[in-house]
Amino acid sequence: MSRLALFRPLALACVLGTLAACTLLPDAEPIRVYLLPTAEATGQQGERLQQALRIHTPHASRILAGPRIAVVPDGNQISSYQGARWSDAAPTLLRDRLIEQFRQSGPVAVSNEDSNLFAELELFSELRAFQSEYIDGQPQVLVRLDAQLASATDQRILASRRFEIRQPSASPQLESVVAAFGEASDELSRQLQRWTIEIAKSQSAQ
Repeated sequence: MSRLALFRPLALACVLGTLAACTLLPDAEPIRVYLLPTAEATGQQGERLQQALRIHTPHASRILAGPRIAVVPDGNQISSYQGARWSDAAPTLLRDRLIEQFRQSGPVAVSNEDSNLFAELELFSELRAFQSEYIDGQPQVLVRLDAQLASATDQRILASRRFEIRQPSASPQLESVVAAFGEASDELSRQLQRWTIEIAKSQSAQ
């Protein structure tokens, strides 16, 4: 029998052995993808921003800049919920939530940095916290944003403010924690909108 004839059965056995080994590997854990929830719009229009506004995506640290759902289980240790992701990067989700808040108040010229639309005001920010934290064994969501409102014509900073929202979760279940993220983001959006309108009105009065 030739060497080639001996090699073929041996090679076939190796291939079959490899395929059999592959079937013993565990299935990959399914990833649950979550949208950032929001309360339904009431249809009531509040005070509207008169100037055109461009909202930039917040800057964030590496762990907050991606789609992972961050959690601080204890002390200074930060991690993420296993097998769960946001539908987009957290800063992008928050930027879109802010834009939607301004639009819900009625017709308003608001855009993001990806567009080349005219703007009189620009909102820059840094996302310092977007995570759940366990306080006395119970999770609560913390959203902290450092915001700067600037003139688009000369990049002059008009005002700066830190926003911090804490929203307890109804339960430790991830679905409840995600709902708390939505509630905290909604409250942040409302506060930031009121602040932006107040600063814009004071600048117009000068």
